[in-house]
Amino acid sequence: MSVLTRDEAQTRAQLLDVHHYAIELDLTGGDETFDSRTAIRFTVRDGQDATDTFVEVKPAELRSVTLDGQPLDPQTLDGNRLPLKNLTPGAHELRVDAAMRYSRTGEGMHRFTDPADGETYVYTQMFMDDVQRVFAAFDQPDLKAVFDLTVKAPAGWNVLANGVTEHTGEGVWRAAATPLISTYLVAVAAGPWHSVRTEHRGLPFGIHCRRSLARHLDADAEELLDVTRACFDRYHEKFDEPYPFDSYDQAFVPEFNAGAMENPGLVTFRDEFVYRSAVTDAERQTRAMVIAHEMAHMWFGDLVTLKWWDDIWLNESFAEYMGYQITAEATRFTGPWTEFGVARKAWGYDADQRPSTHPVAPENVEDTASALLNFDGISYAKGASALRQLVTWLGEKDFLAGINTHFARHRFANATLADFIDSLASATDRDVHAWADAWLRTTGVDTLTPTVTPGANGTCALTVGHTGSRPHRIAVGLYDRDLGDEGRLTLRERLDLDVPQTEPRSIGKRPALLLLNDGDLTYTKVRFDPESFATVRAHLSGLPDPLTRAVVWNALRDAVRDGELAPAEYLDAARTHLPHETDLDLVEGVLAFATSHIADRYLTPEQRPAALATLTALCRDLIRRTEDGDHPGLRLIAVRHFIDVAAQPDTISAWFSEGTVPGGPELDPELRWRVLGRLAVLGAIDDAVIDAELVQDPSASGQEGAARCRAALPDPEAKRRAWAEMFTGDDLSNYLFTATAQGFWQPEQADLVRAYVPRYYTDAVAVAARRGPAIADAAGRWAFPAHAVDAETLRLGEECLRDAGPVPALRRKLADQLDDLARALRVRQA
Repeated sequence: MSVLTRDEAQTRAQLLDVHHYAIELDLTGGDETFDSRTAIRFTVRDGQDATDTFVEVKPAELRSVTLDGQPLDPQTLDGNRLPLKNLTPGAHELRVDAAMRYSRTGEGMHRFTDPADGETYVYTQMFMDDVQRVFAAFDQPDLKAVFDLTVKAPAGWNVLANGVTEHTGEGVWRAAATPLISTYLVAVAAGPWHSVRTEHRGLPFGIHCRRSLARHLDADAEELLDVTRACFDRYHEKFDEPYPFDSYDQAFVPEFNAGAMENPGLVTFRDEFVYRSAVTDAERQTRAMVIAHEMAHMWFGDLVTLKWWDDIWLNESFAEYMGYQITAEATRFTGPWTEFGVARKAWGYDADQRPSTHPVAPENVEDTASALLNFDGISYAKGASALRQLVTWLGEKDFLAGINTHFARHRFANATLADFIDSLASATDRDVHAWADAWLRTTGVDTLTPTVTPGANGTCALTVGHTGSRPHRIAVGLYDRDLGDEGRLTLRERLDLDVPQTEPRSIGKRPALLLLNDGDLTYTKVRFDPESFATVRAHLSGLPDPLTRAVVWNALRDAVRDGELAPAEYLDAARTHLPHETDLDLVEGVLAFATSHIADRYLTPEQRPAALATLTALCRDLIRRTEDGDHPGLRLIAVRHFIDVAAQPDTISAWFSEGTVPGGPELDPELRWRVLGRLAVLGAIDDAVIDAELVQDPSASGQEGAARCRAALPDPEAKRRAWAEMFTGDDLSNYLFTATAQGFWQPEQADLVRAYVPRYYTDAVAVAARRGPAIADAAGRWAFPAHAVDAETLRLGEECLRDAGPVPALRRKLADQLDDLARALRVRQA
């Protein structure tokens, strides 16, 4: 299939004005295909000679095409492009009748049958260029149009869409016409949904899920709607432009590839956000942040849309920043920026130090395949960090004034980076254009290093060394030991500082700890002076603010990855300080890095057992500390990680048999599958145990748990079968592929799976080419042999990139994985 280039999009946008789509979908024709009939009204602009263009469609069967009532030959379809020739200036109408394939990979019109009750659901994910899988379209973001949608659905189904839907009889549903929106934002979700509906500010609000999840949605409905209303109200306090659509539905859909999608009026979320097992308050906070993130897109992304995909950051960085900020301001959750600092931001730092890094606002995104690769930690986390720094430098009042100008200038239209910066510049005397050049057009991570110089009368001065080119406005935290509590540190003062400095900054007497970027208001790595580092080692858990501790833990993480701090020292810090930690995001973030990076990759196989023993002891301490029941979230995190690092099956096997951890929690489905997954790795169960658990939990999550467990069994036949399911057959859905891949590679089974490492590069290239971008992404992310940290795995991967021609989505993932592998080798050798 051809990808759309930027030049082609610009040419078509200069040629056409697209006005209206009338789309009829018939979902009653069976399990494999659905009918799609589209009428597009468009105008060829005056001043053009008779000219040619094309419309995109990816049909199973193209039945008929007419242009202005005259038939066109369906056989002229070339891949996904139907040529339209000799178009004269003026109005035209194109009609396309096709059968389209349902997807099993979360792209286009995804179809899912719930194993819990046999009910079937379909939903669209049109992002980037997948609208062509559902209906014919001039598929680029700057050809906005009005969309009229009619859907025929089986009896007993409900249909959701961008606008309010009405059942007109005989299974036919009509959606209210949209205002002007881009093709990739059209949305449909159909099935026997369980719905909870309400109204807010005169608009219909709804939340929806599969029937088998109904009781779980009902249990959380009040919280979900409270968060939605609070965010909605807060955005209306900040934005002059009112919410621009006729309703606000949130559908939690199965086997969704992303976290959520900002379809106007119908946001789709992965339905793991409907919790069927116990979760921590940190996980609820993340869900609230995603709700706030997607709602921000209603203005930034939907009302005002990027002109071309090089400005994807205009969508995602803004929504990322606003999602965290609005969650902190408008909901009961007080720690979203701590989670951002310890987890989300690391995603950006890691991406920005790989060869595949790119500016937040790249200038050369030549086609849609290239654009798809930029949905990464740079466009989200780094971009949001840049905006947070912009607000710190500019002030929120001027920032919001510029944003509101931007909405007013470009409502229901498209805009570029230059438009955005011009809108900001209209609200301030500061040089926003220079700031944008420094922050949005550059790559890499700056590093700030403090030097403390003694002066007269016991005072000191601070000079900040700066590796990099960006200006930073930071806070510098000065912390002294608490005279009344030996383990605690107290904040003496938090200084504002601009970097680069014009002269050293007096800081008074030397503090026990000097922390750059306290409050995490900029995007940079920070280092410690020697005395401060000694204080960190001894007193990290004594810092009073979780966000301050997040900055410190991030600095330690960076030092490990850069080969400046031994992995064992990071484990020692975790062992010393996590038993005293109360913030859930910090405990989760540190344990996750200590397990997946330190124990599994940065330490050698010979060192790994000792690391797992350390982590087991740490988790056991946290479990003991929470026996009083006052910290259920902390206890749940500790139990999960205890399971994940168990080197012997005895304790967790006893938990499974008894159905509970002594003192709680009881093993709900998530914990039961987690235990079985670890027992499978350790060879303590067999297929019969997995099958028996699947009888008890036949849900979609149960199916994924079983696939993960079967692939994890230390048995040659189990590995052969799992490999064949992933790479030979095409029957696995996106989620079952991922679950199987997650189970397959285990550090404990390196000898058993050694022969599969070279096979991976051949078979991953083939399946990615055969099954498309979603599976290519999963094959590169989850099926990669990340445990095999050795020179031969790196050599084979580099050979694959050089000679095997992987599709772009897999090529990017492989390049990133191989860079991480090379880093792990360097850390081992440091």
